Amino acid sequence: MSPVRTLAWVTLAALTAFAGLAPWTLPDPHAQDLSRTLQSPDLLYWLGTDTLGRNVMARLAEAMRTSLSLALVSATAAALIGCSLGIWAAWWRDWRSQAVQGVSDGVMAMPALLWVLLLSTLAPGEKWPLYLGLICTAWVEFFRTARASAAVILSSPQVQSSRLLGFGPGYVVRHHIGPELWPRMLTLCAFAVCNGVLAVAAMGFVGIGLRPPQAELGLLMTEALPHFDSDARLLFAPVLVLLAFVLSLHTLAVRPDETSP
Repeated sequence: MSPVRTLAWVTLAALTAFAGLAPWTLPDPHAQDLSRTLQSPDLLYWLGTDTLGRNVMARLAEAMRTSLSLALVSATAAALIGCSLGIWAAWWRDWRSQAVQGVSDGVMAMPALLWVLLLSTLAPGEKWPLYLGLICTAWVEFFRTARASAAVILSSPQVQSSRLLGFGPGYVVRHHIGPELWPRMLTLCAFAVCNGVLAVAAMGFVGIGLRPPQAELGLLMTEALPHFDSDARLLFAPVLVLLAFVLSLHTLAVRPDETSP
């Protein structure tokens, strides 16, 4: 493993551990102490406090948990839907395949962030429109990749032999299509998680996604902007965490064989 990929794994593991262990190691992220407003970092508050005297490190950890959970669940659901439809469309290759292809083309005709934005307006501040919007935009890439790859695999001599011997669709998917699609789907999942984290942060930043007192990376940036001149650390913390997470996932998403000459 290259040093860059090792660093990406270590960074991703550290961020995930920080977010996951925070509920047992850090104080309540919503607890306010107006006597400690905008306090500088010290031994008790490692990243200081915000405008309401809340622990910035605890808020940052909760924001990471919120963004990661939204992105991971959405990416997993999109992968299941997209892969299933892609294999199904490649198997039949008739009007049903063309119908699903038409739906995917219609979704692709509109920018992904706009879909999330439109669906978020159905219930501002709730999580389910974000889930729905992220799934709606992410399944298309899984579908198109699975359909193209499965079509090639289904026309291979190995699959033709299996079908002539009487093996059904389940066997073909498990032993022929699945092993070939798995690495590609993992790569797409990594990119989908990245896009999901960025989309949730963008929605929070413009005030359409989740609402306070929930902590989310985009919301933390919005809350920090008015105080950037007096205390820039409030903005740097969520920006650096978002940058580290996205760069790590993108590094791991690119397989070594894709970068080799």
